[in-house]
Amino acid sequence: MIVDHITKVGMADLKVVLGKDEILKTTGLGSCVGVILFDRVAMVAGMAHVMLPNSSIARDGVVNLSKYADTSIPDMLDKMYKLGANKGRLIAKLAGGAQMFAFSGTSDTMRIGPRNVETCKEILSTLQIPLHAEDTGANYGRTIEFHSSTGMLLIRSVQQGVKEI
Repeated sequence: MIVDHITKVGMADLKVVLGKDEILKTTGLGSCVGVILFDRVAMVAGMAHVMLPNSSIARDGVVNLSKYADTSIPDMLDKMYKLGANKGRLIAKLAGGAQMFAFSGTSDTMRIGPRNVETCKEILSTLQIPLHAEDTGANYGRTIEFHSSTGMLLIRSVQQGVKEI
């Protein structure tokens, strides 16, 4: 019996795996976004747990590349290319980016989830990586698992149950 290998991706973290029996998993996606990139031919997959849209807000010039959409996606690509991924074969999936709390007013600073999703989509578009599926927005948290054997992203939430994209 073959058992898939689970690689956990923490908050403000990213991981890249090679192989057909790999699972990438992250929990606690509220306003954070899980970004998945996958090359089915090379069997290279990556997942980033993005907390914030832009690294320009980093204090003291110290940047955790995995924390921000604008730095984590390019960093993940570099790691995937080293394992044999080809940009022309990459697809993307997104999950998370919820607006967890209701706020009065229209302040953009409190729209962290939607801004995370918008920034991730802009970066993927700029890099010409097609977004194949997403489960973003709403007001609930998610746990996600990406299965390299099938290319399926499993999304669990208390409010919505389990879905596959």
